[in-house]
Amino acid sequence: MLESGDTIGVVTLGSPILNQPAFNTGIRTLQEMGFQIVFGRYVQSFGGIVAAPPAARAEDLMSMFRNPDVKLILASRGGTGIQTIFPYLDYEVIRNNPKIISGYSDMTALLNQLYQAANLITFHSLMVADFNPGTSAYNFNQFFESTSTLISPRTIYNPPEIPLETLVPGNVTGPVVGGNLTSIVSTLGTPYEMDTTGKIFFIEEINAPTNTVYRYLTQLMMAGKFNQCLGIVVGQCTNCSVSYGTSFMDLINALLVPLGKPLITNLATGHGLYKATIPIGATANLNATDEPSLTILEPAVS
Repeated sequence: MLESGDTIGVVTLGSPILNQPAFNTGIRTLQEMGFQIVFGRYVQSFGGIVAAPPAARAEDLMSMFRNPDVKLILASRGGTGIQTIFPYLDYEVIRNNPKIISGYSDMTALLNQLYQAANLITFHSLMVADFNPGTSAYNFNQFFESTSTLISPRTIYNPPEIPLETLVPGNVTGPVVGGNLTSIVSTLGTPYEMDTTGKIFFIEEINAPTNTVYRYLTQLMMAGKFNQCLGIVVGQCTNCSVSYGTSFMDLINALLVPLGKPLITNLATGHGLYKATIPIGATANLNATDEPSLTILEPAVS
């Protein structure tokens, strides 16, 4: 469990930091919360589209898994290119030195890969810049309920003004996988492709016009990812503009509802103002009824 005074390892595994003031505020906020901070060697590097070469970024991550003092590995940001570090990771070391690791956006690919290759429960949750005085209590409550307690079962609730909605009724139980659509699609056809078989599959996106979202959803459908899963949880599509008169929810209704899988929508997670913490790999119950819910059935930390 994460406790005040613990050491947090901060890494930049994809694109370089562009908003330095937000990063600095995040680090200062974490320190004021009582955490000790250690930085990866390439946290502040700028290598163009990515912060540093893949092997260098991978070594930063491995150094945090090898460091016995580090309790939480926290991403500075997502961006792009995180999947390029996968061939350089030592999954046996990761498996034998489990840590809490948190992020979203392009971190999606890594969170799911660590679950698949090292059986590590990971956290689709906050990154460095999300630790600031303006962050909602909801986000902090979600994060610390997952990482600093052994509460089980734990129902993931939305803020009252954002109701969950059932589109296809049903009730299924299985591990949770998924996250950002762009990041998930980037692994298709690679050795690191996400396995949704027997899983609850959740998705979210940001800054993608709906014609791009259509492309992502149909590619995942043709790859069998929705057919193989047990149920579907749809998060928010933040700043996703309407294309050809078709909204994000129009796509969900046209493409995913006909699959007949238990399906709920509007989960506050990912890039929006409110960020639910989703433990990737943890067993959950998806209850798609008149009162929809997603409940994590096991402690995600030890």
